Amino acid sequence: MAASRRLRSLLRLGRWSCQPAGIPLSRPLTDLIPRVSQENDILDFLEKQPHRKHPGILNLSQVQLPQALVTAAQRLVQENSIPNIEKQVQTLTNYLWSRKLPIEPEELRKKAIQLENELQQATGSLQSEKQLRGAVLSTLRKTIYHWQKLSYDERLSLLYMAARLDGGFAAVSRAFHEIQARVPDFKPQTLMDFGSGTGSVTWAAYNTWGHSLREYLNVDSSAPMLALAERLLKGGLDSGKPHVPGVFFRQFLPVSPKIQFDVVVSAFSLSELPSMADRTEVIQTLWRKTGHFLVLIENGTKTGHRLLMDARDLVLKGPEKSPLDHRPGHVFAPCPHELPCPKLSTSPTQACSFSQAYNTIPFSWNHTHKEEKFSLVILSRSFPEENHRLARVTQPVLKRPRHVHCHLCCPDGHLQHVVVTARRHGRHLYRCARASSWGDRLPFTTSPELPPSPVQDPSDN
Repeated sequence: MAASRRLRSLLRLGRWSCQPAGIPLSRPLTDLIPRVSQENDILDFLEKQPHRKHPGILNLSQVQLPQALVTAAQRLVQENSIPNIEKQVQTLTNYLWSRKLPIEPEELRKKAIQLENELQQATGSLQSEKQLRGAVLSTLRKTIYHWQKLSYDERLSLLYMAARLDGGFAAVSRAFHEIQARVPDFKPQTLMDFGSGTGSVTWAAYNTWGHSLREYLNVDSSAPMLALAERLLKGGLDSGKPHVPGVFFRQFLPVSPKIQFDVVVSAFSLSELPSMADRTEVIQTLWRKTGHFLVLIENGTKTGHRLLMDARDLVLKGPEKSPLDHRPGHVFAPCPHELPCPKLSTSPTQACSFSQAYNTIPFSWNHTHKEEKFSLVILSRSFPEENHRLARVTQPVLKRPRHVHCHLCCPDGHLQHVVVTARRHGRHLYRCARASSWGDRLPFTTSPELPPSPVQDPSDN
């Protein structure tokens, strides 16, 4: 009996196989795992830190807006009485989240030709050319996303502040925190924010790097939005000393490559441009203005993620047009590689997004705590440090008794679903994985002997 139990135990552990030699083994999910670094490498990774504070932890527990910003926002809402503001804020929030990119003229033309051919085949010669054209236009209006440019007047700017100031601050704070955590010696002196809106990037940068920053350039095409951002800096008043010194406002993006900024940011702004050509021109201009880091943030949707991957590829593969700075671009975050995004090759495609918890501005309609879901890419002009290419946790970590489910994007460009246990991976890595959360980094590499495992829901197993 004891021998039988021992045999069953060994079979469960996968050490023996009853299959003949030469026949591929059918492996459980726990065998399709990335190879981990050796024990000494894990200890080097920990840098004498406790597991719950390992260097790969990058997510902020709960973002809190500066009290001066909260007070200013509350004052502005109280002074400007907007009827039924709660409903209008919710409507604007939903609209901004579901917003898609405008269709390109060439794509629209192809869809029109396809519809015309389908209608001709269905109706034959029963319709005249005028009727056919009318039917095509009617179908296009019903099926094509109708993109409209948002014109931010004083009222809409205030609604945007009430709807998006705190969530935008949380997303940008998370991005800046990663730069600060991984490059603690980086002390930026200048920052440019394209599509600055309410100025949340300025507040988040000041909250992260403090007085190291001497100059902030806020660029937004809306004069009322710039005026609102300036009032927020002055406590919600028309005059007074700004809470953050050295902030300047412009309505147009400076195109001269002679002056660069240590950090250049575009948060939730690229999706507001009317065409791919406009986005390409702006991204190239922003990259020419970048001295160290270019931070791009959009909604955590498929649309936002694909837009950022297009921007990433443009910087990595496009020719460097700056006559003054020929340093190549590299991906700093979140990708641990510079290969094609594996989430765009899945069927259906997935959005690479992250989540940041934050305390909301205490308006009457707000819940106390919320989560901001966003996509981001951070590009750097510095040379990549290959030794620090760590896998990225791309979904919430599921902690179970004696094992942890981690979904990772690995340095070889593949997605992996890893089941981490102390027995298979060692005590240190298991405890690091258990302390990690969505968006953190872990020292995993893909095993060359095993194919990349499919990304799937652990509940399926």
